[in-house]
Amino acid sequence: MKSGKCNQNFKLVNMAQQANTPPNLLINESSPYLLQHAYNPVQWYPWGEEALARAKKEDKPILVSIGYSACHWCHVMEKECFESEKVAAVMNANFINIKVDREERPDIDQVYMDALQAMNIRGGWPLNVFLTPEAKPFYGGTFFPEAHWLHLLNEITKAFKNNRKELEESAQEFTKAINYSEFQKYGLGETAKDFALEDLHKAYAALESNFDRKMGGTGKAPKFAMPTIYLFLLRYYFHTKNEQALRHVKLTLDKMAYGGIYDQVGGGFARYSTDAEWLVPHFEKMLYDNAQLLTLYSEAYLNIPSELYKEVVYETIEWVTREMTSPEGGFYSAIDADSEGEEGKFYIWNYEEIEDLLLKDAGLFEEYYNLREDGNWEKNKNILHRTLSDEAFSNKYSIKKDELKAKVKSWKSTLLAERNKRIRPGTDDKILASWNG
Repeated sequence: MKSGKCNQNFKLVNMAQQANTPPNLLINESSPYLLQHAYNPVQWYPWGEEALARAKKEDKPILVSIGYSACHWCHVMEKECFESEKVAAVMNANFINIKVDREERPDIDQVYMDALQAMNIRGGWPLNVFLTPEAKPFYGGTFFPEAHWLHLLNEITKAFKNNRKELEESAQEFTKAINYSEFQKYGLGETAKDFALEDLHKAYAALESNFDRKMGGTGKAPKFAMPTIYLFLLRYYFHTKNEQALRHVKLTLDKMAYGGIYDQVGGGFARYSTDAEWLVPHFEKMLYDNAQLLTLYSEAYLNIPSELYKEVVYETIEWVTREMTSPEGGFYSAIDADSEGEEGKFYIWNYEEIEDLLLKDAGLFEEYYNLREDGNWEKNKNILHRTLSDEAFSNKYSIKKDELKAKVKSWKSTLLAERNKRIRPGTDDKILASWNG
């Protein structure tokens, strides 16, 4: 893995130095995520022997807080909790505090995510797990607002002093659970034979029961792209010729490509949609999501030769080349959701901007991408998204399809040039071997 200090982190460091704030031990790390926390008043340690040995020596519980640089709720919790002197005083007095970049240390992230799930707590990031001084997990959670976090810290401090034996017994059980082999976890036999077609039918039936038949995807909000599900459905269709499986792939891929989860101006997909319609994303973009989606849309094109899928593939490749490629040729890890302290600010548009940029074409553009004068998301904020195919739009507005395609290409070029003048979200410039592979 290669990692560097992205521009956003240099700004944070410089601002803190000007304020004469002493750094914590994360200042010596190379991960952009860890550097973002280097001037927190929390006495963070990176994962390593120094922190673990101190926990044993001082007989203190350990807090392991795991996140990544493009994680919106990680930033929110940092601002509400880890930048607070009041919260930091409690954390520093009662815990050994360790920060982990989940992309840099997926091994640690997986262990404690498994522990959280063994506690029947829904996983996610930021991932905050409390351990005994011997590094065995006994409690955890994800995002906590300041008041809840302070309450939890105080309750755990009391429990560690007054109910130590019960905590250690729980930790022992959770440690046992996370040490199960994959065979034990999933009830597999080591002599298991190849899959039978009946196994595939069962897997399909389980997925089908959760299909959103109106907007694509599975389940309700929030919606993740989940490329492996649709690659399975494509291959299931190949073996069974189940038309419903293929129809659901098409519905899902069409809706995602039309939605706000897809960057209609610059290409590439956001991490997930906060609603069931694929309209409002958490705006961070991850390298590995887009790598999997490139594979999915390319493979889908073999079964459904849609011009839309081809455009998605080529535009996403252009985005990776333009914004995610290092001078040495490696690929960066992620782009943040926030810029200038506001989620999505880099990607949204107001009505006046479009009117000024596109002049006589503005009205047609606003129909094509469903803009509203007062905003289609929040007040005066529009997320570009589509509801009609080019063919349907051409028929509705009496414009030739080739002329429409030329206009859309010109619109995207104009808006991309304008957007590039804005302050960009931070880029996590780690170059991870596994993701690049």
